[in-house]
Amino acid sequence: MIDTKTAPYGALLLRVTLGVMFIFHSLYLKVFVFTVPGTVQFFESLGLPGFSAYLVIGTEIIGGVALILGIYTRLAAVVLVPVLLGALWVHSGNGWLFSAKGGGWEYPAFLVVASIVQALLGGGALTASSRDINPFGGDQFGARAD
Repeated sequence: MIDTKTAPYGALLLRVTLGVMFIFHSLYLKVFVFTVPGTVQFFESLGLPGFSAYLVIGTEIIGGVALILGIYTRLAAVVLVPVLLGALWVHSGNGWLFSAKGGGWEYPAFLVVASIVQALLGGGALTASSRDINPFGGDQFGARAD
């Protein structure tokens, strides 16, 4: 049985943690470490169009901010899933453990599941928006509809 008094705070913790992870992964790794041109070049080396690097960086930053603030949480989490599936694809040949050379696919797989869970839960406590798009119907824990 879900504890309706504490569940919104669990959703809040997941939401903020995912948001911070997406922002740092995008800004720190793709912008500051690899640089934007380096990220574009990496995407092109995979056979992906270079502009898709900009889409991924933008989606991770905007999605991360939306998650942290609790703005359209469910939609933000759902939109980030294809980005994570792309990361899963990129790392799939490197084995399971993310500590493997080139990074395995355990971490992206976990983030796919965590993002889906966030979409199912909604924003939880302390959201900036009082409404959210719920692709799954219903409300969350009988609480606010975001």
